[in-house]
Amino acid sequence: MSLQNPVFIPGPTNMPESLRRACDLPTIDHRSDAFPGILSAARMGVRDVIRSKTAEVFIFPSTGTGGWETAIANTLSPGDTVLAVRNGMFSHKWIDMCQRFGLSVEFANVPWGEGFPSDWAEEQLAADTNHRIKAVLVTHNETATGVTSDVSAVRRALNAADHPALLFVDGVSSIGSMDFRFDDWGVDVAVTGSQKGFMLPAGLGIAAFSAKALTATETAGLPRTYFDIRDMRTGYEAGGYPYTPSVGMLNGLKEACAMLKAEGLDAVFARHQRIADGVRAAVHAWGLEPCAMRPELYSNSVTAIRTPDGFDATKIVSHAQSVYGVSFGGGLGDVAGKVFRIGHLGSLTDVMALSGIATAEMTMVDLGLDITLGSGVAAAQESYRNSAAPLAMAAE
Repeated sequence: MSLQNPVFIPGPTNMPESLRRACDLPTIDHRSDAFPGILSAARMGVRDVIRSKTAEVFIFPSTGTGGWETAIANTLSPGDTVLAVRNGMFSHKWIDMCQRFGLSVEFANVPWGEGFPSDWAEEQLAADTNHRIKAVLVTHNETATGVTSDVSAVRRALNAADHPALLFVDGVSSIGSMDFRFDDWGVDVAVTGSQKGFMLPAGLGIAAFSAKALTATETAGLPRTYFDIRDMRTGYEAGGYPYTPSVGMLNGLKEACAMLKAEGLDAVFARHQRIADGVRAAVHAWGLEPCAMRPELYSNSVTAIRTPDGFDATKIVSHAQSVYGVSFGGGLGDVAGKVFRIGHLGSLTDVMALSGIATAEMTMVDLGLDITLGSGVAAAQESYRNSAAPLAMAAE
């Protein structure tokens, strides 16, 4: 694999050189006056990216999975009931974590390629007159299938049922790449990581808490030590951490948030929409279909592409790596061997996306699929030419 080629996996994503330099710091005493400014800017930057004025942001040396554990362990108690949907590998993993914590999980199995059914959730919540359900878990963007669920619809379901359950949202592959509205959607805990929309290496787990979720920490009974936000809050009040922080990564996060703000969040999300539209145009030109079952479910950060029945999609991933030095995402769980994934999030442009589309196309032709060489690239080119003005032209 060539390190000069961009990656097209759904994370970790391509790193801008400026962010790589921001993470490359000499040793800084995290108990000195040099650290609090880095920490505060990183936390406030994340809050801006999720469009919140009130969320309290906690950043752990971890990954998004640590953010999930932070959400669960700090707000729930043994035996509590949570409501979830299994519609992909990462929603499946969140359910598994809850079960390992001894929680009772009521969940619906829906086809992988579908989103979170808010009407089903409303029925479950309305029937729960004793308020056994303490939290609703939603994967905003299911990375395994390229499906985006409507978080605002789930909030409306909670409100319609007049239910007090907390709303937890996995935004690992959406936050920083797709519009996320913590306050407007009434989210109680949002979880993400450093390695996707923030364009950094893996290493930071990020959880944003509402005031309601913070109140729940006072009575939560699940065990917590490393991910205890009470200890973290105490550390933050003193300008530091309860243990050794990842100073370089936090500095990178500070700069990543500044970079997103400088581009403009609306422009960032429009760029991801434009690039995703081009990828999907290529998919349809190949005669293939996204795993996502309907256009309103299409993700702007990753597209999972179904291959013909009987064809092992994993061959596309391995061939692209070995022959062309380019990485794509493989299928996971229920769709393993049935899809391959093109990640189009983070530090990416139309031109970079075209190189990934061309490589996928060459790979499929090499492997004997009935694909016309150049068809997907041409479709993507037309999409990009006819969409918003390129950044270089817009700046003139």
